[in-house]
Amino acid sequence: MSPRAVLWPVVALAALTFCVSVVMFRRRVAEIRAKRIRLQTIATSSGIAAALENTSAADNYRNLFESPVLFYAAAVTAFVTEATGTLLVALLWAYVALRAVHSAIQCTTNRVYRRFQAFAASMGVLFAIWVALAWHLATAAGA
Repeated sequence: MSPRAVLWPVVALAALTFCVSVVMFRRRVAEIRAKRIRLQTIATSSGIAAALENTSAADNYRNLFESPVLFYAAAVTAFVTEATGTLLVALLWAYVALRAVHSAIQCTTNRVYRRFQAFAASMGVLFAIWVALAWHLATAAGA
C-alpha cells in the first residue's frame, strides 16, 4: 500500500475538526446575538462558561485536540517509517470513524453514555494503532 494511504485518515480527521469549528462558531454567534451578550463578557473561558449555555460543540472542538494528538503522531510516524500495512490503515480509518460518531453524539443529543462508548472504543483503537506501529518498528529490517 502507498505510504500516502496513512495520510488520508489525517485529512479526514482534520476535516471533521473544521466541520465542528463551523458548528461551534454558528452556535456561538447565534447565542451571542440572541442574548445580546457583549463580546468582552466572553473574552475568557470562564466568561464563556458563565454566559453561554450551548457549549457542546465547543467542548467537542476541544476534545478534538486532546487524544487525537496521539493519532496524528502515529500517522506521521507510520508515514515516515512506511508502516502502511492494511491493518494499520484500517485502524486509522476506524479511529476517524469513531471520532466522527463521538462528535455527532456530542454536538447533537449529547447522551453521555453513548458518547463515552464511542470515546472508549476510539481509545481502544488508538491503543491498537500504537501497538501495530510499535510492532512494525520492532520487526522492520534494521531495527
